Amino acid sequence: MKTGPRIIPNLRWWIGGLLFASTVINYIDRQTLSVLAPHLKVEFSWSNSDFAILIISFRVAYAFMQAVAGRVLDVLGTRKGLLLAVSWYSIAAMLSSLSNGLKSFAFFRFLLGCGEAGNWPGATKTVSEWFPKSERGWAVALFDSGSAIGGAVAPALVLGIYHVFGSWRPAFIFTGMLGFLWILVWKRMYHPPETHPNLGEAERAMILAGRAPEGEDGETAGRASWLHLLGQRQTWGIILGRSLTDPVWYFITDWFAIYLVSKGFRLEETLMGFWVPFVAADFGNFFGGGFSSYLIRRGWSATGARKCVILICGLGMTGLIPAIYTSNFVLIISLFAVSTFCYAAWSTMALSLPADLYPSNSVASVSGLSGTGAGIGTILSTYAIGRISDSYSFEPVLIVASLIPLLATALVFLLIRQPHRA
Repeated sequence: MKTGPRIIPNLRWWIGGLLFASTVINYIDRQTLSVLAPHLKVEFSWSNSDFAILIISFRVAYAFMQAVAGRVLDVLGTRKGLLLAVSWYSIAAMLSSLSNGLKSFAFFRFLLGCGEAGNWPGATKTVSEWFPKSERGWAVALFDSGSAIGGAVAPALVLGIYHVFGSWRPAFIFTGMLGFLWILVWKRMYHPPETHPNLGEAERAMILAGRAPEGEDGETAGRASWLHLLGQRQTWGIILGRSLTDPVWYFITDWFAIYLVSKGFRLEETLMGFWVPFVAADFGNFFGGGFSSYLIRRGWSATGARKCVILICGLGMTGLIPAIYTSNFVLIISLFAVSTFCYAAWSTMALSLPADLYPSNSVASVSGLSGTGAGIGTILSTYAIGRISDSYSFEPVLIVASLIPLLATALVFLLIRQPHRA
């Protein structure tokens, strides 16, 4: 008796799980250098300003390639676009093991940034294609939480490899190989919802009805040009919001180990608490996604629900300032955890807004533009952090990182006032 392909219930959440896995791997690859930074600084006699150059090398590529990657993903489609991105950054991560100094590390970090730039535009585009608005907050929270999980896993994984082999080079090789395992699963499992052989007809109908190619106002649109998108105030609300808040997250992910060492802690002694801010960010992702979805089910508009979470968490990100006045490890970790929780919820909303406000064939482009803005903000902040921490301390950095999200929140409310008209 002939039977059709096996139907996988709730297949959209399996696709969401793959996006989560790609984000975990993405963050493990980028965090490998940050975790090893205290050892590499000693081996190569780097200052904080030298280390900032490595971060900026990654950020330059990551910033400007996000806009390019978003456009490429809208043209190539999700399946091919993410295959290309993950293949690229996995190879670049492994090549980092060949580095022999500041210049070669900077070169391979630049290549890594070029590849990793495709993850967030690709994941955001996938969410817009596979999930209705009432579930997009949860779906974005799922894949974005991979950044926190990757950041939490990386210290134990990378330091474990370092101590087993007695060298930092194998750490880059083993973490880079994870992407190729993901590629095998993605190629086998991913197809668009219109043609996926394992998608049930009821779920297919629900997905397609929930992502009609139109803006929130119901007006259809083709793929808009960059110039047209940049002419929309909503686009600038998303870009400026991420440009001002993403540097807070990257300060923690890139500098947290160095900051703890500057407070007098040995890195190996901090592993029991190092992961706490990253796990807190994970909870923040799901708080943002879950609470906004709850508000939508209660009758709020998608934009109104996202902005409510943004307001609450913009205020909550001011918690880094008290860390200046304590050397208590538990208290420092707790204050950073509050900040990352609020940042992650805020970020989940910012990542959801392109899918809420724009047609699906422009979502990756808008997400990429906002990622480029975030990257530029992070480049500038990274340079400033290196100079300020070398010349003074991390105290001014923590003050600014606590206050600037308030400006980002105000700009979102000012610029995103009504549904987008493409």
